[in-house]
Amino acid sequence: MILQALNDYYRRKCDDPDPAQRLPDFGIETKEIPFILDLSAEGDLLQIRDTREPQGKRKVAQAFRVPMGVKKTSGVAANLLWDTLEYVLGVDTKGKPERVAEQHAAFRARIAALPATAQADAGAMAVQRFLQRFDPSALQSHPAWAEMLEANPLLSFRLHGDVELVCQRPAVVQAALNTATDDDAPQAMCLVTGAVAPVERLHAAIKGVWGAQTSGANIVSFNARAFESYGKTERQGENAPVGRAAAFAYTTALNHLLRKDSRQRIQVGDASTVFWAERDSDFETALADIFGDPPKDDPDRGKEAVHALLGAIHSGKLAGPEGETRFHVLGLAPNAARISVRFYHCLPLRDLGRRIAQHFHDLALVRGPHDAPYPSLFRLLTAVALQGKADNIPPSLGGAIVDAVLGGENTPTRACGSTPPWAAAAPSSR
Repeated sequence: MILQALNDYYRRKCDDPDPAQRLPDFGIETKEIPFILDLSAEGDLLQIRDTREPQGKRKVAQAFRVPMGVKKTSGVAANLLWDTLEYVLGVDTKGKPERVAEQHAAFRARIAALPATAQADAGAMAVQRFLQRFDPSALQSHPAWAEMLEANPLLSFRLHGDVELVCQRPAVVQAALNTATDDDAPQAMCLVTGAVAPVERLHAAIKGVWGAQTSGANIVSFNARAFESYGKTERQGENAPVGRAAAFAYTTALNHLLRKDSRQRIQVGDASTVFWAERDSDFETALADIFGDPPKDDPDRGKEAVHALLGAIHSGKLAGPEGETRFHVLGLAPNAARISVRFYHCLPLRDLGRRIAQHFHDLALVRGPHDAPYPSLFRLLTAVALQGKADNIPPSLGGAIVDAVLGGENTPTRACGSTPPWAAAAPSSR
């Protein structure tokens, strides 16, 4: 059900009226690419454009929609017309010249394997001409070259005068999509859509789960015989057949919800928690304000979000069609190379609002004039941690509280070996 809900959310976001919020189509993903090589039609390097812009103390690269990247493992596998510095230019940055030579050869072979229609594209031709006579020494005078050697960043190409990258040109995109499905992948009934489709053997990594591997982890994966079904030995994703389009949809949607600037995620202890609705709703971003700590530049955001929710309940707004909108809350925790589901709730917005309202009603205490009327989850957890330190918050306690609130269950009464202050002062009526 979780994957089905994420698949539905992906379909909705593909048609988002705000182009900046639209998710990429199947076969396309969004990547932050720090450096773009600007080429002439003859393959001459005209400039290296640094797409990064300062955000606080760090630089953030511009995001581009590019052909879906391959699943990176210990082997050599190249992306189409975008990849790391080592793959694209064949320049060794880690003292492994033989491996880098293999990577660069794979990158060039991927371009050479494009069908004739893509090979004849002006952008693809310019890239091949550039690679044929590329001299690394010509880049040593570039201001960012030393930084590029240190970071091994993602690179791509643009034909001078174009707005889109070479990998975004229509002929190249069409070739990439056709190639992606033109193999001997087995056909089976997709567990998400129910349609017969090519089965995705390796699902894209999920990134942004706190504590998981930085390269990403998987919800669906099989890497040992003990986990495999009879007759599906070493065939990984065939043990839980998900069609390629559905696998792309749910992983793209989940990565979108977990992105760094997402207003639809909060960190609850060790559980990275995301939430979404089955259709557009003002409350899709409300949980982050209700349960999260308010930002320093807007200390009243959480209070205003709770007031808005309580107002919607008291005014009867949630008694109408909007209250029937189903809301999804998913808590994910790291588990080595995998991701475990800590909790999942799917309930009408009407019930969600009532349970959150009940949560704050149970927390009602006589407080000082400067105390927050609706304490954030982090403040509650810190209050029961040893010595009042966030580092001593039990990892699973935050998830257990959210799970109880959304499930309409009693709030956990045992934390750090004692009864939480709010449970003693105002026992839950649930």
